Amino acid sequence: MNDQPDSLQLGLFMPNCSNMSAISTYRAVPDEWDYESNKRIALAAEAAGFDFLFPVSRWRGFGGDTDYLGTSLETMTWASALLAVTTKIRVYSTVHVPAFHPLVVAKMGATLDHIGQGRWGVNLVSGWSKDEFGMMGIDLLPHAERYQRTKAFIEVLKGLWTQAPGCFNYDSPWYTIRGGYSLPQPVQQPHPPIVNAGISADAKAIIAEHCDWAFISMFSIASAHATVADIKTLGHARGRDVRCAGFPFVLWRDSADEAQAEIDKIIAHKDTVASSNWLNGLNLQSGSFDQFTLDMMTLGAGAFPLVGTAEDVAVKLKALHDVGLDGVLMVFQAYHRDTLRFQTEVMPLLREMGVIAR
Repeated sequence: MNDQPDSLQLGLFMPNCSNMSAISTYRAVPDEWDYESNKRIALAAEAAGFDFLFPVSRWRGFGGDTDYLGTSLETMTWASALLAVTTKIRVYSTVHVPAFHPLVVAKMGATLDHIGQGRWGVNLVSGWSKDEFGMMGIDLLPHAERYQRTKAFIEVLKGLWTQAPGCFNYDSPWYTIRGGYSLPQPVQQPHPPIVNAGISADAKAIIAEHCDWAFISMFSIASAHATVADIKTLGHARGRDVRCAGFPFVLWRDSADEAQAEIDKIIAHKDTVASSNWLNGLNLQSGSFDQFTLDMMTLGAGAFPLVGTAEDVAVKLKALHDVGLDGVLMVFQAYHRDTLRFQTEVMPLLREMGVIAR
């Protein structure tokens, strides 16, 4: 996510996990979770002029025929490899707060920022999966307390990244730092961008006070408008400008009927077990997907469908930008193929509409 305030920032919600594009047994291309595929996609996205790459962090799958996200590349090491082979595009890591100490993340993050010469960012997840953290012997805190711990985590990161080495001290119920020292500090000043995903009241409060970007779920353009307006208002009340990114499932064909037929195939082959496990866990623990159905979850695990012709997709992306979204993390059916197609078929339309820079 770059610093051009008026353009819609284009990103990929990358397939660093298996079956990322859909919780379905229907597949248009072989799974693209492996590193070589991710590298090829990253280089294509950079050449196309995309702004950022964003990963999912998972420690186990969700069962069913697909074992959705059951095979995954860890996102700090994943980011280091992609930062080393790219030169312009921003690469994020996703960090589960319960599984890491913030001093360790501060050190790893600064290292990544140096590898990328100022192109790394972090998405902090407060943690919601009992199955994942249960296998580590980590108990999930109550929802509000999880976000308070995330707030403390961010304060430790910022302190280590901005204060003189050896001078940072911090006390909280979760972290105690004495003479905090982490060198090198990041290339980006005052620190790399910090993202949080969530639309609960607890999440919005933390985002407004401490984060640079909000990564939001949405089930309509109207819902995106309301969520973005709320987050930005909360940020402005604290004297901060917070940007918002949503994640759409983007699929287009020569006709709207052809595109819808492909969507129907994906949903007809949905993995009901994995979709139910994903949706039930999110509803119980995160509070961000309570209005979603199994069919909606099948497409990119709750990504907002942007479906039709290339022109339809461009118009809908413009509508999301018009209601306040600063960026999109797109889920594609076939990431490498569709990145190339998006460059030639959709991006020229977005430029003509003034949605992205020429």
